[in-house]
Amino acid sequence: MGVAHRWLRLGAVLAFWIAYVLARPFGASIGDYLSQPCSDGGLGLGTVGTSALFLAVILGLVVYLTVSRRDVAPAERELH
Repeated sequence: MGVAHRWLRLGAVLAFWIAYVLARPFGASIGDYLSQPCSDGGLGLGTVGTSALFLAVILGLVVYLTVSRRDVAPAERELH
């Protein structure tokens, strides 16, 4: 959606909602795949294991962005 917003001049609000609507079922499908038993075609991590994995990934991204400041615009980096 970032490509559609930037190059096709799709409105920011519309691009957000399209990405949100598309990402929710995709995320749910990944969660189901990770948590379902192997006999049902999943990886068998269970709900606790899947939640712990998602938490670790989210915390890792937050720590990475906090330390690297890659999400901060160059002008804002100079102020700190």
